[in-house]
Amino acid sequence: MHDDVDVSGLPEGIVPLGNEIYAIDTMLAGYPGVVSSYLIRSERPCIVEVGTAGSARVLRDAVVRLGLAPEDLATIVVTHIHLDHAGGTGDMAAHFPNAEIVVHERGARHLADPTRLMASAKLVWGDRLETLFGQMRPTEAQRIRAVAETGEIDLGAGRKLVSHYAPGHAKHHMGLVDTLTGDLYVGDALGVYNPLTGDVRPATPPPDFDLDSCLRTLRLFGDIQPQRLMFSHFGAVDAVPETIDSAETELRLWVETVRESYAADDDLDHAVAMVKEKVVSRYKPLPPDASEEAAAVLDILAGPEANVGGIMHWLDRLEQEQTEAERAREERES
Repeated sequence: MHDDVDVSGLPEGIVPLGNEIYAIDTMLAGYPGVVSSYLIRSERPCIVEVGTAGSARVLRDAVVRLGLAPEDLATIVVTHIHLDHAGGTGDMAAHFPNAEIVVHERGARHLADPTRLMASAKLVWGDRLETLFGQMRPTEAQRIRAVAETGEIDLGAGRKLVSHYAPGHAKHHMGLVDTLTGDLYVGDALGVYNPLTGDVRPATPPPDFDLDSCLRTLRLFGDIQPQRLMFSHFGAVDAVPETIDSAETELRLWVETVRESYAADDDLDHAVAMVKEKVVSRYKPLPPDASEEAAAVLDILAGPEANVGGIMHWLDRLEQEQTEAERAREERES
């Protein structure tokens, strides 16, 4: 099986979290503190989240440093298929040839053939695509297992990861609960946690953001009563009820602020400015020794522009649905 690990000699980017769980900083675009992957070194070892294609070598080397040979890894699971979480899936599958790849059923085809996903990403990110994410490599379809509303991943010795469909951030998003520890791997469903300040901010990108789905997912996570929250951005959090409550408070505030701007003039720049003034200004400043570059990258991924764009896209959709419903009612009455 796999070798024992001397935790005293681990590099800075690998953090032991107990019960054979290790957080691994994938160093997105070379910056620390942006994307965390997790290795569960159980009887059947599992990686949760892989980060970008550009991070695959960093993650592979960390897993090997933690005592696993390429043939030892049993499972790779991603919470959803956005490139900062799953862009390196094909590369990691190639590095670890025995690993089954687990993803929600709405994302499975995009791992097997990332052509459409990469084309959409190119439209969003343009010239920044290669620097931030690299190119997603296809994963062999026969190695992909798609799960639906719930699913199970065998970690060995009776330990499992149980998946729960968790839309709102994305239609292909799921949370994962470790049956041994009660840890809940939240992906982006709770937003972005900053371990340097303790703030949690929503992640509401286009095109899938939906407020009602987000709130249902938050209730689901609360009902699960996890012991710890494992954020992909970034790290493990013990204050579970407080963090879930904070995530809901912040989500509602962002949406309320954008809705106010939307009703006034439907202008993206104005909405972004309002959010920065009324919402973002409340957050604690980063400590002096924090990486400004890493903060800037995270702001690109889940900052005001991306979040406001997703909320406005959702509001546009609501308005269109309301218009269509009114038209249908008028036609019935006539």
